[in-house]
Amino acid sequence: MPNTHRNDHHPWSVFLIFLRLGLTSFGGPVAHLGYFHNEFVVRRGWLSERSYADLIALCQFLPGPASSQAGIALGLSRAGYAGALAAWLGFTLPSALAMILFAQGLASYGDAIAPGILHGLKVAAVAVIAQAIWSMGRKLCPDRSRITIMTIAACIALLSPSVWGQIGIIVMAGLAGSMLHKPAPVSAHDPLPIPVNPRTALGWLALFIILLAGLPIMAQLAPSQPMFLLDAFYRTGSLVFGGGHVILPLLQAEVIPMGWISNASFLAGYGAAQAVPGPLLTFAAFLGASMPGESGGWLGGTLALVAIFTPSFLLVTGALPFWERMRHQARMQAMLAGINAAVVGLLLAALYQPVWIHAIYQPQDFGLALVALTALMFWKLPPWLVVLGSSAAGWLLATVS
Repeated sequence: MPNTHRNDHHPWSVFLIFLRLGLTSFGGPVAHLGYFHNEFVVRRGWLSERSYADLIALCQFLPGPASSQAGIALGLSRAGYAGALAAWLGFTLPSALAMILFAQGLASYGDAIAPGILHGLKVAAVAVIAQAIWSMGRKLCPDRSRITIMTIAACIALLSPSVWGQIGIIVMAGLAGSMLHKPAPVSAHDPLPIPVNPRTALGWLALFIILLAGLPIMAQLAPSQPMFLLDAFYRTGSLVFGGGHVILPLLQAEVIPMGWISNASFLAGYGAAQAVPGPLLTFAAFLGASMPGESGGWLGGTLALVAIFTPSFLLVTGALPFWERMRHQARMQAMLAGINAAVVGLLLAALYQPVWIHAIYQPQDFGLALVALTALMFWKLPPWLVVLGSSAAGWLLATVS
């Protein structure tokens, strides 16, 4: 029986519950949602099965990391706005601290780390992205029209690997989905147990739009590296449809052309992000901490982390009162289907550039990636174990060659 009598309505209690999840939730967004279901539906009885399913549907509809958004919504329902912040902090802090420390260690002692270890991290990223494409493609591209959208999106992304090119792909895919896709009728559900005043919700949505439009202008009027960082990471957090892995092409288009970080360090950090628990978007903390100059380190990691998750707070609190109406609109569902198919295409393009061309140089690299992919997909080994194994294998291959 679920325990509904715990004294867990206080923000501190919410923080401790999510901190434990942040320390133990390995396996990526899908696994996180499974942990949340066991903790909050089965054990604690915070909400019903159908309410939880409806909450996940909302978080998958919105841009942003679904598992972190679900945590924010659960904290909001339990202890108000302070609970939402407590849930996010508890779930995010462990991996964010680990990624900032890794960035600083790489900057200070990178030359002392065996090149094979870092190369193994990059090869592991190939396997992780390939697995994500396969699992997302089977779910999000089940028919000819969505496979076509995926293919076109991948081709355009390869020809125009810029942030605005990717935004254009998402917009066009939404329009194509609204014309080509016929969604199934919406099933019955329980109302979400999260009361948010509609007028307040509109204010949060307005703030989301103001920041999305205003930060680029502010970055041009008052140019500085922290302002450019806030603009880039806020925009990325506003456009991450389809889960944490889609952050890869968006952030790559933001930080690599600016010269903030090398491709090698980018992929090494992304590989390391697979080996820590909690949300994958804490990869942003690694990138912020890797920035050159005084804007990097702890300041840059914190700014990047706050910037990339702020859209999730604004969208979740702003969309909840209107979800009842939106979820029944077939056109909105069809647009989302097209966008999700394009997201798979963006990830497919990212598998080639920057992941493949900066990780697979020789036959043994391809063999290691194949073994890592087999371990993930068929042996069902946890990603952190595959990442550690790939690093060790990369070191061994570099030693014997």
